[in-house]
Amino acid sequence: MTRIRRFDAYLHQTFCMKPLLLRRAMLLASLFATTLSTKAQYLWNNDTAYKAGASGSGRLWGVLFGDYYVKAHSDSLNRGGNNQYSGIPKNRNAFAFRRIYLGYDYNISSKFSAEILLAAEDNFPAFNPPNSGTASGDELVNNKETFYIKYADIRWKNIWKGTDLIVGEQPTPSFPLISERIWSYRSIERTIADIRRTNSYDLGVGLQGKFDPLKGNFGYDLLVANGTSDKPASNSFKWFYGDVYAYFMDKKIVVDLYADYQRLNWEPGWHHDRQMMKAYVAYNTPGLTVGVEGFINTIRDDVKATQHDGGADTINTAAQGISLYIHGDIIPNKLRYFLRYDGYNPNHKIDNGKYSGYAGLGSPNGYETPGYHITYNPSNGTPTAATATTDITAKERFITAGLDFTPMKGVHFMPNVWYNHYSSQLAGGAMGDYDLVYRMTFSISFGR
Repeated sequence: MTRIRRFDAYLHQTFCMKPLLLRRAMLLASLFATTLSTKAQYLWNNDTAYKAGASGSGRLWGVLFGDYYVKAHSDSLNRGGNNQYSGIPKNRNAFAFRRIYLGYDYNISSKFSAEILLAAEDNFPAFNPPNSGTASGDELVNNKETFYIKYADIRWKNIWKGTDLIVGEQPTPSFPLISERIWSYRSIERTIADIRRTNSYDLGVGLQGKFDPLKGNFGYDLLVANGTSDKPASNSFKWFYGDVYAYFMDKKIVVDLYADYQRLNWEPGWHHDRQMMKAYVAYNTPGLTVGVEGFINTIRDDVKATQHDGGADTINTAAQGISLYIHGDIIPNKLRYFLRYDGYNPNHKIDNGKYSGYAGLGSPNGYETPGYHITYNPSNGTPTAATATTDITAKERFITAGLDFTPMKGVHFMPNVWYNHYSSQLAGGAMGDYDLVYRMTFSISFGR
């Protein structure tokens, strides 16, 4: 009888306690899984972990900006084909996005990272009518904007001390890494080199390094790429980019020197290439920034110049530009101001004593540079097509000014004025005219 009672007690203890043990085991498993999940989510979402290079960490980020604009005055000749309001008629008003970014950065390990960026940006030329059926810029043939792949690359960190190797579609050394960041108002306007369509991104192999890795005051950026941004290469010519920079006075002063080179056509009787040199100097503090950027862009054997006696010469295009700006605090972290002036001459080799007209010879890869795809009547400056056009005889003066109200980090509302003046260099050429736009610009960024 005693043995039966003991066996009953054993069964009762075993089967009655089993649910409790099972519940405890399930709770421990749940806590373990939650810990793993939380850790993974922490790495995925935590910017500090990403910046520290923690393996498996990543971040999703984005930028968007646009405006409500009113075109108060329009240049009668639709000049300035590289400018975002060229060809838009007077009194046009609209809401418009000019950039939408969605990017993801990921640390594969402490040595390797990857990035991908999708972008939808404004259409060029702006004057293309919505029913044209012609794809241009980021507009499809159905006239809808679409995302394209702007960055897609892998970075091998410290391939040697202080230098990273980047393979894929990546920012070029031209302006995105230094001068555009210090200008800080890409939402208002491109840098002067960007307006003139120097590539901001390209597909190739690059090196980004520092001569003094511990302090980071002196560095360089090199890239060999297709020269066609996100478009497939149409020839074997490569675009070679090079940049060196230096910071002084606790990084308050930056000096940046840039050069590039690309062959465009290379055949007997026509060696057609381009070469750009650019310098940038800025004084940059949280409360005040002053910058100066200038370039010379020479395109060899690019223009057909008609002589007064009816003959013709093939001459170089020599473009020059300079940009001066200032921006600073009115109320720190809440209200700022910005002011910028650009002067641009698409060809300082205009010779009215020798030539009566000029026409571009064309680009093999479809990329616009000063002088490409231009044919017009030099007597009145009328382009052959009713679209925004680049006129290699017209100097430009650009001014923008405005305020930047920041209710919280990453959110900006910026009333501003956008003005671009054109003046012909031809003897008896068209009278000066201008584009004038009033805008309320908004900008939002997150994740970076």
